[in-house]
Amino acid sequence: MSTSHVLLGLLAAGPRHGYELKRAHDERLPRARPLAFGQVYATLARLHRDGLVAPAGQERDGGPDRTAYALTDDGRAALDHWLGTVEPPMPYVTSTLFAKVVVALLVADAGQARDCLIAQRRAHTQRLRELTALKTAPGARLDEVIAADFAIAHLDADLRWLHTTLDRVADWHREVRS
Repeated sequence: MSTSHVLLGLLAAGPRHGYELKRAHDERLPRARPLAFGQVYATLARLHRDGLVAPAGQERDGGPDRTAYALTDDGRAALDHWLGTVEPPMPYVTSTLFAKVVVALLVADAGQARDCLIAQRRAHTQRLRELTALKTAPGARLDEVIAADFAIAHLDADLRWLHTTLDRVADWHREVRS
């Protein structure tokens, strides 16, 4: 995820200070890793340095001064360019799950590798149920539903892969071990 571009997108709605940006990020991307305040302020400093945002005033609400930032014309152009760029599919398999299964096949017997896959399938199925309940709950916000749909699609793909791999464990284990 490009934190810089997400912050630019959040600023497209109008000036905000770092705390508001962090809160908006965590609310609008509910299944993403929450941003740390330090990450928000460091990113804002880089965006300001690069001319993509500009200070738009300060406020003090019972605490330290809070500088609000606004999107500049260059910032809007950078955001539009990013949004218009197709995200290429990942060229490499960089999944911890995939690596763990391969290593299990390398160092364990077929039964242990199968047990690893079954345990992982159980965990994925449980998470799938949790996300389905979340998205169908009364009052679920659209951003929560969209995030749950994204996660569900990925979990579903993982579950299909786990099922297929379980069918191939014995053959794959013999091939990898030889």
